[in-house]
Amino acid sequence: MLMVIMAASKPGDKNFWLRLPHPIMAMAPMANVTDEAFRRMFAECGKPDVFWTEFVSVEGLLSRGREKLLTDLWFSPDEHPIVAQIFGGKPEQFEEVAPLIKELGFDGIDINMGCPDRGVEKSGAGAALIKDLTRARAVIRALKRGAGGLPISVKTRLGYRNAAEMDEWIPALLEEDLAALIVHLRTRAEMSDVDAHWDLAPKIVAFRDRIAPKTVILGNGDIRSLPDGRAKAAETGMDGVMVGSGVFGNPWFFSDRTPGVRERLERLVVHTELFEKLYRSDNPKTIGQGGRLKNFDVMKKHYKSYTTGFDTAKELRIRLMEAENASEVRQIVLDFLDKSQNMQV
Repeated sequence: MLMVIMAASKPGDKNFWLRLPHPIMAMAPMANVTDEAFRRMFAECGKPDVFWTEFVSVEGLLSRGREKLLTDLWFSPDEHPIVAQIFGGKPEQFEEVAPLIKELGFDGIDINMGCPDRGVEKSGAGAALIKDLTRARAVIRALKRGAGGLPISVKTRLGYRNAAEMDEWIPALLEEDLAALIVHLRTRAEMSDVDAHWDLAPKIVAFRDRIAPKTVILGNGDIRSLPDGRAKAAETGMDGVMVGSGVFGNPWFFSDRTPGVRERLERLVVHTELFEKLYRSDNPKTIGQGGRLKNFDVMKKHYKSYTTGFDTAKELRIRLMEAENASEVRQIVLDFLDKSQNMQV
């Protein structure tokens, strides 16, 4: 039987992390993947305990072009609790942008201190902060000052060049009294080219227990199924896990269901139609906020994940990649299902 533990919290406490059942199952923020359309598929099919947005530039949100970035911060009422992830390299900008995040209705704010993108790092953000502990601390403190009590979390890596750096890096973050700390169990140098170092997770938990007992700790990396995530949390003592690429093409990941091919393909159509509806030029949200439209090709990166594990999947994917709109996708899928009535779907 799965044991559920819930940390004590005071009435009116803004820290939603303290009210979540353990093990906590969170969806990772992924650029050009975890937009509102993607997350709403999970809200309907198998909701995680916590949603994350795509990461958004703090500097961009404070610029004249701010309205164009708000598309990445759209979310629906069914997605609570949801955390806005932001990145940047200037502490004062975090304090300035925090009231906007709070006004938008987010349940928490997360600082990206792990992204290895060279452009992000060049601005002093993402994984670059691992090499600048003084500035990393300043960023956290500035965001806290501006957040009006919203819980602040950090998503990071073990270190920049090697895992030994965690002995200084992780305790330093914990000393900032974060609501939650999410650790991708690889270094920046390792990218995703090696297996995640889950053997180091208990050491991180020991740091937490000694330095900041109330900080929630999640591990990230190589979670391929819900049972796998639960097992890793139990084996390491972490409060839960964050799942990234393991959720691709499977909105049921956080449920205990395994859908058949027909249901997966029907969901592909629903996802595509919602994507087109949200990000087309006549969406009132887009008009009102001046939001950036998403190219239809962004949706196509999901098709391979939805169409796996059955005969003629490759043929279907080729046709889907040639589609130019949701109407064409619907017809392609309907035609495929009609021709495949004898397939076990």
